[in-house]
Amino acid sequence: MNWYLAVLKKYAVFSGRASRSEYWYFVLFNLLVSIGLSMIDSVLGSFSEEGGVGLLSGLYALAVLLPTIGVSVRRLHDIGRTGWWVLIGLVPVIGTIVLLVFAVLDSQPGANEYGPNPKTAVLPPA
Repeated sequence: MNWYLAVLKKYAVFSGRASRSEYWYFVLFNLLVSIGLSMIDSVLGSFSEEGGVGLLSGLYALAVLLPTIGVSVRRLHDIGRTGWWVLIGLVPVIGTIVLLVFAVLDSQPGANEYGPNPKTAVLPPA
């Protein structure tokens, strides 16, 4: 759970790098929470067939929008790409596939222009 809170604490940090594990654990946790909230929305009757989203799941999506963009930009930095690549996600289908491929790529070895490799970086004491 610390990895999730670490991403939330850096909710508006668009510099630096994020490892694959940091990114994917955050995505997995968001997916599980979103599914759970969608089920609750369905039971409560607050799920909108027209909009495809319920009140609770919609509020959660808004709450994690900025942290999701931040961790995505840092993940792109980790593979040596500029954060502007996140905008390719706006292109239907192709953009999602490109971002998925980028998200599974391994980190650039050593430091790059965005900072030290998160796999080998020395973390400050807690």
